[in-house]
Amino acid sequence: PVSRRRALTVLGAASAALPAALWGGAGRAGPVAWEGRALGTTVSITLDHPDTATARAALDACVAEIRRLEGELSLYRADSALSALNREGVVAPPPADLAAVLGEARRVAAAAGGAFDPTVQPLWRLYMDHFATPGADSSGPPDAAVRSTLEKVDWRRLTVADDALRLAGDGTAVTLNGIAQGWVTDRVADVLRARGLTHVLVNLGEPRALGPRADGSAWAIGVADPRDPRRALARLEKTDGAVATSGGYGTRLDPAGRFTHLFDPRTGRTAAPGESVTVSARRAATADALSTALAVARPDERRAIVRAMDPAATARVAGPGGTLTVVEA
Repeated sequence: PVSRRRALTVLGAASAALPAALWGGAGRAGPVAWEGRALGTTVSITLDHPDTATARAALDACVAEIRRLEGELSLYRADSALSALNREGVVAPPPADLAAVLGEARRVAAAAGGAFDPTVQPLWRLYMDHFATPGADSSGPPDAAVRSTLEKVDWRRLTVADDALRLAGDGTAVTLNGIAQGWVTDRVADVLRARGLTHVLVNLGEPRALGPRADGSAWAIGVADPRDPRRALARLEKTDGAVATSGGYGTRLDPAGRFTHLFDPRTGRTAAPGESVTVSARRAATADALSTALAVARPDERRAIVRAMDPAATARVAGPGGTLTVVEA
């Protein structure tokens, strides 16, 4: 499985690679952690609570929710409802979360003017197959192949109804890689909030804060420099809401690193590898989808997309020269 496109680090934690949710103070029992794979990537949850049994019960509930959602949303599981939709062209009756995510993806696609599209999976297959071929042309798939594949890419081919989910046309397929991880983050946050936990940072690739740290301070999240993801260009402080980053440098499809996993559904071409977009929004799913759309949108389109999708959101565009540009509605 390829790496995720994320470039966010939780700052000030015991390990920058691990999420953390902190309660209590002196004498607490210590952290309870889980690490595994979900939606094709490595994820982890760490809870620190005075009562170990409470922390373990909350963690077990989170993991159960992740596994339940994987059964609906994962492109990496052949038995998921999403895989069945791509394979059969119809799922009836539709699972509730898959129907909700796909409905949200359609809404985002319309608001983003097509810069976001859940049906870009055929483009992924085209590029992966091309560069997996020995002696592949380093300039990418032929223009004719790109144009032919684009005929299968259109979010309007996806129908979301109460009785069924349907894909129209041969070869059309859906991916939720630009929104599903944020959706799962929000669902896990809901599980923890329902248990009364309010000093939490959920980090399943898209960090979401439920209140401040136990001492009242904000959670610090560093935005990585596309030139060197180990270095932070900016520090974001969150006590509520989510952050998501999309950057072409996160996964490159060719040996030279010219082609990335972020596709412009309108042109069939990929986002530049030296730029990333970080979005702060109330919900992780919104931040996830908006960062994906803005990563392939032209600079002159970005403000209108933010305004249409979530006027309260803020985007930060990290340029190849280390510049940071703020985009707001």
